[in-house]
Amino acid sequence: MNGFWNIVWLVFWAFAFVAYLMVLFTILVDLFRDDQLNGWWKAIWVIFLIFVPFLTALVYLIARGRGMALRNQKERQTVAEDTDYYTHPTPSKNPAADIERAKRLMDSGVISKNEFDALKAKALGERF
Repeated sequence: MNGFWNIVWLVFWAFAFVAYLMVLFTILVDLFRDDQLNGWWKAIWVIFLIFVPFLTALVYLIARGRGMALRNQKERQTVAEDTDYYTHPTPSKNPAADIERAKRLMDSGVISKNEFDALKAKALGERF
């Protein structure tokens, strides 16, 4: 009977440790994703995460949790848009008009040659 409860405790502590590591890595990712925070503050957070990890993680989640959620939501939207654009190219209903519009934008200096090439490839349904 004692061996069974030792296994249960081992599984519980293994789960808790993995969850804790996930929180730490999520905080690190969020730190480096945040463009509002300067490098010195990022370094301070990382130093505290190394030397006082549990307390620092709690303070970070309390103090910056809302911004963390907003950055995560923004990242998910961007990834979805990028994935849809590059994995599912579909030809335009009127590729000639789209290419002509992109050409006018390039000639007026609104977009670069690379952006024009990307729009042209998208209009034709090609991968760029």
